[in-house]
Amino acid sequence: MSALQDKYKSLIDAAKSSGINNLQVSDQGNVLHISGDAPNGQTKDKLWDIYGKIDPDYRTGDLILDVNVSATAGTKAKVTTDSTNLNIRKGPGTDQPIVGKAAHGETVTVQNQTNDQWWLIKTDSGVEGYAYAQYLSPQ
Repeated sequence: MSALQDKYKSLIDAAKSSGINNLQVSDQGNVLHISGDAPNGQTKDKLWDIYGKIDPDYRTGDLILDVNVSATAGTKAKVTTDSTNLNIRKGPGTDQPIVGKAAHGETVTVQNQTNDQWWLIKTDSGVEGYAYAQYLSPQ
């Protein structure tokens, strides 16, 4: 085990125990890379919380945490905006017209993960469009 793997042992152990799929841990030039797919947004947040305790303010720059939340078509996702509604747009981009809104805390259905930033979603009331993935947590 390298010094970096030792330093971030609690983070690596948490990633293993919380069901991260395709988990990869590697040292590259004094930087530890941890990547994989989290089963939900809470798991990803938990890993970032552990990272923040080990390296407050993320100052050492010796870890790249590349964990994505995997969502597949038909997956339910919760709107996790701070308090406001989430805009649903005609296409993937803030330059696209708004076709509807999803309320904070509402559960929507993921139709397609267009890319890391924009997912095609559908609300229970039938509004379909693109929403910013940062504000969606698969359930």
